[in-house]
Amino acid sequence: MQEYSCCDHSYIGVETHGLFNLKTVFWNLPTPALYEEALKRNEGIMAHLGPLVVRTGQFTGRSPYDKFIVDEPANRDNIWWGDVNRPFDADRFDELHRRMASYLQGKDVFVQDVWCGADKEYRMSVRIITQYGWHSLFVRNMFIQPTMDELAEHEPQFVVIDCPGFHASPDVDGTNSDAFILVNFEERLVLIGGTEYAGEIKKSVFTAMNYYLPCEDVLPMHCSANYGKQGNVALFFGLSGTGKTTLSADSSRTLIGDDEHGWSKNGVFNFEGGSYAKVIRLSPEKEPEIYRTTRRFGTILENVGINTDTRRVNLDDAALTENTRASYPISHLPNATRSGKGGHPRNIIFLTADAFGVLPPISRLTPEQTMYHFILGYTAKVAGTERGITEPQATFSACFGAPFMSWHPSVYADLLGEKIAEHDVTCWLINTGWTGGPYGVGHRIDIPYTRAMVNGALYGKLDDVEYVQDPVFGLYIPTSCPGVPAELLMPRKTWSDGDAYDQQATKLAGMFVDNFKEFEAQVSEGVRAAGPLV
Repeated sequence: MQEYSCCDHSYIGVETHGLFNLKTVFWNLPTPALYEEALKRNEGIMAHLGPLVVRTGQFTGRSPYDKFIVDEPANRDNIWWGDVNRPFDADRFDELHRRMASYLQGKDVFVQDVWCGADKEYRMSVRIITQYGWHSLFVRNMFIQPTMDELAEHEPQFVVIDCPGFHASPDVDGTNSDAFILVNFEERLVLIGGTEYAGEIKKSVFTAMNYYLPCEDVLPMHCSANYGKQGNVALFFGLSGTGKTTLSADSSRTLIGDDEHGWSKNGVFNFEGGSYAKVIRLSPEKEPEIYRTTRRFGTILENVGINTDTRRVNLDDAALTENTRASYPISHLPNATRSGKGGHPRNIIFLTADAFGVLPPISRLTPEQTMYHFILGYTAKVAGTERGITEPQATFSACFGAPFMSWHPSVYADLLGEKIAEHDVTCWLINTGWTGGPYGVGHRIDIPYTRAMVNGALYGKLDDVEYVQDPVFGLYIPTSCPGVPAELLMPRKTWSDGDAYDQQATKLAGMFVDNFKEFEAQVSEGVRAAGPLV
């Protein structure tokens, strides 16, 4: 086995993880060297101004039905088993591990030893071993790089082996398909095979943080975070497509991170050292900070359209997927803090893209409503985004990140409630979706208006205005907000047909009630009563 490294590396070798007879192990290569390796292996092409454009093949997004948690006695009773966390046999995991190691014999691998978590008291040392050079660059972008001195003493607490070229046999291995993401909390090891989508790597590590941190009284969160000049921290929770990354990348505020954070006794800290932003139809006028990252060396552009003659990219090209992505180090954003840390939040914002067009653009939540909507985790898919969807479809993801939550959602909700009460946090629900009618009839709320509402919430401009209670959802709506037309704030008034609004609102409220039934036994009476009024 040959070893090649531009940097120091840990005294703990890959043999510790069952890997033997490898060809060359590339340890902690820096960005330029990883570019060279990726280009040499025809893993991607360099675009105008320097980004690396890659393709992820069959999988252009996460494959949730191919993810499993290994069922073993030490952690079995802690897992929220069900559609999200499905059990996988421990012996089959070991057999797949053995066969994956056999497959890698005689092949090159890339190793990155990194940190997950900017707070040194709660960070986790992670080793990620990849088959592809560009996946190693992705890891280097997305996680926190140790110093040279730290690398020499790096002892991985969690390991990911990412091998897209190795495929499972569902009939033999008990997987759902030939792709798999297997998380083993006992062995602190993740095996990924059969998929080239790099997001599986980062979400596997997020899953691990979500499992271990609550035991240390730290709340792991699927949210973005930033702070203003006075240090007032804000958290933005939201599922994909709700504007979490866009709204937190505000040039007037300092970005802590855009996706995964912990909230400890010390405050909020970023898990990552980079961003993984959706870039389909990205606008240089509306999202200038993120747009500029797509024109820089070090950025990876996944499944983005490119003219191979001129090497210029086309962010409007959705030929391969709507889920085009950019991975870049957070240092590419001029307004991001390098510390990855902030104080305790003063405001929490839940983002939803309501394609039914009935939720208010902004509403202030009571503590009980906060818990209700956190557990609910609502957004909506629009017609045409997936085969068979012909009208808006409600999507519920507990804690705004159910696919990555290993414990029951009530564990995370209880932690959130305790921290909100301790630090007197104000919570808001902001609809970044449709107004004036559902998708196909109304129109999406303009980003400048949404930014004005966010600023109104964060800077106290909505503290002393009058509020009215929505008769269907029970939410408290401000009657005015600087920079926003008053009629936009009241969703029923934006519809030309009030009866149609009432029908649609009642329909969505019923979905809320039905979805929350699963959680009623684990919450207080006050939280159960914080849902829709009808």
